[in-house]
Amino acid sequence: MVYWFRKAAEQGFAKAQYNLALCYNDGDGVPQDYQQAVYWFRKASEQGFARAQYSLARRYANGEGVQKDLEQAVSWYRKAAEQGDARSQYALGFCYYNGWGVSKDYQQAVYWTRKAAEQGEEDAKKALKALGY
Repeated sequence: MVYWFRKAAEQGFAKAQYNLALCYNDGDGVPQDYQQAVYWFRKASEQGFARAQYSLARRYANGEGVQKDLEQAVSWYRKAAEQGDARSQYALGFCYYNGWGVSKDYQQAVYWTRKAAEQGEEDAKKALKALGY
């Protein structure tokens, strides 16, 4: 499976790049290598693949395979959130709420969290309830 993902990834197919990144991230068929995961997540992210953008943002948020950088995390969360990725919308709202990589902004926090909740993101629904919405 990794062989075919790599073949397609090297030809520029974003979904294959994302899947290859997951293989490296999880050590599935290849030795676990967060730096390689980040490399392939970035390739797919630069093509606008929202799931990869979310995954890349998480790597920046957690410092896995890259130096921790909350501003970069927010940047990638935003790209995916603007495409409608509910996990990224919730994560972006969380960043605004806590002031991680951005200035605290409760209006933006509620806005993005609500967008995620409207798509069924359970953690976002719980967060809105806890905030009294």
